[in-house]
Amino acid sequence: MSLPPCPKCNSEYTYEDGALLVCPECAHEWSADAAAEGEGDAKVIKDAVGNVLQDGDTVSVIKDLKVKGSSLVVKVGTKVKNIRLVEGDHDIDCKIDGIGAMKLKSEFVKKV
Repeated sequence: MSLPPCPKCNSEYTYEDGALLVCPECAHEWSADAAAEGEGDAKVIKDAVGNVLQDGDTVSVIKDLKVKGSSLVVKVGTKVKNIRLVEGDHDIDCKIDGIGAMKLKSEFVKKV
């Protein structure tokens, strides 16, 4: 039985771990079903505690975040409604009351 190469780094050393396929070189994990159907390209964005985020979700900030180029701070517990997921390092696009449009990293938010 031949396993597909890693969709992230194209390593041929993938192995099965339960229902997932795992790459030992880049630690990328993906579903064996998704690999069979060719859907391995969809990026799953998770919050700080591992909940899967989707467009339109409401999240809460888990750490004080300084706004670059300003003296403003996004405080812990600030709720952000109607997020949009985007590609890149800062993977959440949103509007925060009193501050305006911002990009956040998913590692600093928790799904409400």
